Amino acid sequence: MARDDIENRGGVKRNSYNSNNTSSGYTSSSTYLVEDTETQWTSWLVPMFVVANIAVFIVVMYINDCPKHRHTRFVGKCVARFLGRFSFEPLRENPLFGPSSYTLKKLGGLDWSKVVQNQQGWRLITCIWLHAGVIHLLANMLSLVFIGIRLEQQFGFVRIGILYLLSGFGGSVLSSLFIRNSISVGASGALFGLLGAMLSELITNWNIYTNKAAALLTLLVIILINLAIGILPHVDNFAHIGGFLTGFLLGFILLPRPQFGWLERRNIPSNTRLKSKYKPYQYVLWLVSLVLLIVG
Repeated sequence: MARDDIENRGGVKRNSYNSNNTSSGYTSSSTYLVEDTETQWTSWLVPMFVVANIAVFIVVMYINDCPKHRHTRFVGKCVARFLGRFSFEPLRENPLFGPSSYTLKKLGGLDWSKVVQNQQGWRLITCIWLHAGVIHLLANMLSLVFIGIRLEQQFGFVRIGILYLLSGFGGSVLSSLFIRNSISVGASGALFGLLGAMLSELITNWNIYTNKAAALLTLLVIILINLAIGILPHVDNFAHIGGFLTGFLLGFILLPRPQFGWLERRNIPSNTRLKSKYKPYQYVLWLVSLVLLIVG
């Protein structure tokens, strides 16, 4: 669903000075506004995030070592025992095909008592790289590939890296404020931050898109569906909401696109007055979002 959103967003007006304009005057939504004047970024950070998450999960399963748990005789046998120490916990304990909750807590899972009472604030970051099971990992990594690679190609690894990490942190903070009786792990908060940034990017760059209503409606439907999934048992919707709000505000700060006059400054006479790089409302949104992030 996230992939459809990215690929079907409203077209972007092409450079009017380009002699190779198509008859429609628009490129597909996946084309960056300044593609005619700037080289599109090569995505490498998002694939590295995916590899890192998979590597961490393998290490977690190695440390978990289900066959050696003394309690397994009481709750059932390990799943996929042919994997040896990489086998999964009994489905009665973890239906997502993953490690035990004890292992996740030991390795940095988000636990309110550990964060607040033991001052282990580092768990707000480490929990982003842990996953409850194979199903959890696959769902998040597929979403990260579909959403993150396109965003990194358009805006570069620095801005998308900041968005991903700060959104994950924001999701962890909100989760730790409301969930006190269970462990929270996963990159879902960071992923919702990317979705929130896509929404704010559409809003702050509203004038350069066609099919605005369709693009906005599609994105809102995808966001609402994903938030609705958070109502299911054992899903941390507070991390989703916290990550989304953080990414939404960061999108106004990190993802505004320059207006056309600024992009064409090299092609106009030197004595011509240049337009401001951004529109006034973009500066306002930037300032308001920065204040809300600092206050929040």
